[in-house]
Order: sequence, then structure tokens, then C-alpha cells
Amino acid sequence: MELDLNQEQKIVSKAARDFLRKECPKSLVREMREDERGYSSGLWKKMAQMGWMGAEIPEKYGGTGGDFLDLCLLLEAMGEACLPGPFFATVVLGVSVILAAGSEEQKKGLLPGVAEGRGLMALAHTEPGGWYGASPIATRAEKIADAYLLNGVKLFVDSAHAADHIICAARADGGLSLFIVEAKSPGLKIKPLRTLGYEKQCQVVLENTAVPEANLLGSIGEAGPVLEAMENRAAVAKCAEMLGAMGPAIELSLTHAKEREQFGRPIGAFQAVQHHLADMAVARDSARYLTYQAAWRVAQGLPAEKEASMAKAYVSEASGLVTRLAHQIHGAVSFCDEHDLHLYTRKTKAAAASFGDADYHLEKVARSFGL
Repeated sequence: MELDLNQEQKIVSKAARDFLRKECPKSLVREMREDERGYSSGLWKKMAQMGWMGAEIPEKYGGTGGDFLDLCLLLEAMGEACLPGPFFATVVLGVSVILAAGSEEQKKGLLPGVAEGRGLMALAHTEPGGWYGASPIATRAEKIADAYLLNGVKLFVDSAHAADHIICAARADGGLSLFIVEAKSPGLKIKPLRTLGYEKQCQVVLENTAVPEANLLGSIGEAGPVLEAMENRAAVAKCAEMLGAMGPAIELSLTHAKEREQFGRPIGAFQAVQHHLADMAVARDSARYLTYQAAWRVAQGLPAEKEASMAKAYVSEASGLVTRLAHQIHGAVSFCDEHDLHLYTRKTKAAAASFGDADYHLEKVARSFGL
């Protein structure tokens, strides 16, 4: 594994950070909390023009032909900016599933629109009463003539309210399958949920929602491996977001430690605060290694389930440590809405629970040892 970024990747990373610092100030993040859509269409258009939506989409479908490592560089910058919007749902989840399971016709029909910033997608797989993984999925798909009728309830569907297409996991007679559901299909009901990290997640209810047979992704019963691979990729992608959020938490704390005075000297002169900052730096740098080791393996097409789970388990805990210590250094002021630190705390807390928490992924690591 090459531990350092090449020159092109460094340019991409810096350009993404510079762009988002200018175009996504914290005032916009706060504004989008109250916005019904939850994202700025103007910013979304600019991101599309920069090629971000097509980061992993092959050039023949209108993308830039990059790989998963390139995508993680963008996600780290987005975590640093607390970028709101449907990027994760559309590009990380939707595009990866279409590329993995879609037919040539489906790819040509959906991916160019995504790359141009015109098409939004969501993935509906989590259900009430489940933990993580595909086993709790109970939504049914019944074959009727040349269509399927879907019935079930999905939870925590990111950006379903804004999506043009929702990729839905359901059980048909032949096994677990994936369907592309038009967002305006009769019988489809979408209800926004209140979330800790201010993401626009939704409950999706399907009541005899008809899906044309042409909208079946792959073959009946073949969704399991696709969802498993998606979970690994999404877990690493969330690590990249958390890694991005950890940086500003440390920078804010360091600045505060230098400027805040107690007993006639900056609080950064006290050993306890110095140890907090050192622990935060160690946690962040360790998280970076594990995240990009897993991302590199995914990008190279190598087995990465263990590495993805190791990264997700560690980074989830590390990001919690960093933000907790950051709040201790700041004191009560950091809990005020006017302060930016709580935005990073909320983002990392929500990301830590997404696509498997630390306990879930530690179990997966243990199973990889045959335990």
C-alpha cells in the first residue's frame, strides 16, 4: 500500500477543501437545517460542474472515471465542511449499487443524469426492528404480470424526500432483490425524520407500490452480495467523513487553548490540556491510516471487509474521543448553537451509528478470525 497521496490526489484534496471553505460556510450549514430540501441547489450545481457527482462514474456514462480513493478525498473535505445534502445518498450509495447490479441500459439511463447533477437517488434498506445488514429486511415484492408490488416500511432513508429514484431492497419469492422505485410512484409515502446530525433522513412506506419488471436491478435473489459490498464501502466512506470532521475539532481546540487564559496564562500551558490535545492528534492520525488503508483496498478491488470493519470500529470511537475532549477543552461555550464545535459532534455521532456501529464491526472483525 502507498501511504502517501500522489500529486494529483493532493491537488484534488486541496481544491475540494478550498472550494468548500468558500462555498459552504457554517452559516449555510445552519440555514440548511431549516430548509425543507436540506441542500443548496446552487452549490449542488457547482459541485456537479467540478465533476464531483461523477467521481466514480466511468467516462462512458458521463463521469470522470475516478476510483473510491478519489471519492474518499472529497468526503473527507465534506466532513470538514459539514456539507449538507444528498451527495452521500446519491453518489456513495446510489451510484455504487447501480454500477454493481445495473444493466447497461439502466446505467446509461441513470448515471449521466447523476454526473450532471440532475438526478438524485436514495437507498432504502434499513427497516424497523433490525440492527444492521440484510437479514432483518422484511419488505415483500410480489410478481404481478410484468411488474412487482412492493409492501413494507423503510427507516433512515437518506434524502428520500429529494430523490428522483429510490433503490429499494425487498424479498421476492426468489430471494432478496433490488428495485428502482420512481419517487412519485403511487403507494409510496415519504415522511421526514428528526435526526441528531441534521441529515434529511426519512421513513419510506410502500403500499402496493408497483415497480415495472424493467426496474429490477440485477436478478431476483442476487441482492445480498451487492448490499454487503455497499455496506463495506459506505462504512469506509463514513470514516472519511468523520476523519474530516475531526480536523476542525482539533484546530478549534488548539486555538482556544492558546487564547483562553486562566490563572494568568493560556490553558494550553496546563499539562492536562496538552495531554487532551496529544490524545486527539494520535486518534486522528490513527484513524487516517485505517481509513485510507481500507479505501485503498476497495479502490484496488481487493477483499476489504475486515479492513472496512476495523476502520469503522476504530474511527467511530476515535471521533467520539476527539469531540468529547474538544468540548472539555472549550467548556460550556462549545454547546451553544453559535459555536461550530457542536456541528462536528453531531456529525461524527450520527456517522458513527451509520452502516454499523463500533460493536457491530468489532463482531465482524472477530468473525474474520474464525471466532
